[in-house]
Amino acid sequence: MSERLLGALIGAAELFTVELGRELGLYAALRDHPLDAAALAKTAGIDERYAREWLEQQAAAGFLVVTGDGFALADGVTEVLLDEGGPDFLGTAGEFAVGLGLLTPRVIEAFRTGEGVGYADYGRHIRHGIASFNRPMFANMLATEWLPALPEVDARLRSSAQVLDLGCGVGHSSVAIALAYPTATVRGVDLDEASIEEARRTAAAAGVADRVTFTLGDAAEVEGRYDLVTIFEALHDMGDPVGVLAAARAALAPGGSVFIADERVADEFTAPAGEIERLQYAFSVLHCLPATRAENPVIANGTILRAPTLLEWSRAAGFNTPEVLPLPNDFWRFYHLH
Repeated sequence: MSERLLGALIGAAELFTVELGRELGLYAALRDHPLDAAALAKTAGIDERYAREWLEQQAAAGFLVVTGDGFALADGVTEVLLDEGGPDFLGTAGEFAVGLGLLTPRVIEAFRTGEGVGYADYGRHIRHGIASFNRPMFANMLATEWLPALPEVDARLRSSAQVLDLGCGVGHSSVAIALAYPTATVRGVDLDEASIEEARRTAAAAGVADRVTFTLGDAAEVEGRYDLVTIFEALHDMGDPVGVLAAARAALAPGGSVFIADERVADEFTAPAGEIERLQYAFSVLHCLPATRAENPVIANGTILRAPTLLEWSRAAGFNTPEVLPLPNDFWRFYHLH
């Protein structure tokens, strides 16, 4: 056990140095050619002594390699730490570590009082961390694998469909739908004001602001009629999930349906668990459960949303035949409610 904790400490400390490098633009400065400490300091606008220490530490950790001209990115670093939106991107790992670490004292106090820690309080590191982690899946799988697996939904989206994206975050899912289906109109809804503001910038940058709009609001109080309602990795964070699903059902146009992606976890609690479930349980303790408790919830589920639970919620909301879709994904399981 001591060896495991030592390894975890090394990993956590290195994640912080990764986020330091991303935040200061140090990896980006090294993207095209090797640099020594003086050149990195000048290019990135940082102190030279700190630059040298970071370069040596990164080389010791294997993120950089030593060359005749200084230090260069190791193989794979560009794809994993710099190419946001690419299929191999995981630069968000350091962002997550910083965001969780900053709020851990608040979570400790919440454990004592039973209160929550609001989602907005976790700040930009968690907001951007979640968005950056999920963005590659939206960019590379949503239109090529997920929605085409539902032929009737796919066909409907190609014919001027109205889409409601609940728990849209900073808008990458909404924008991906609009880019994949040029005649679709998408409305994203989220409770977090900072996310909605950023989502509007996301849509504008992608050139789809004329078809993608964002509303600050409660997913359980939606209005309008939609051909498709989507909920991507957000239902487990909602304080009234059955109410949200019932509202989504009421908002469906004739023949419409709900498409949900949420955590791929075991159907029953097991211990010890696999790595992915361990990660999700840690997020539940440090983020998802405290954030949901801050909503005065009907249900505070936490990150571990098991398939039988989601199907039970769906039936309680009026969907008689919810189905689990056989779509492969390491992190998410998919559901179709119609």
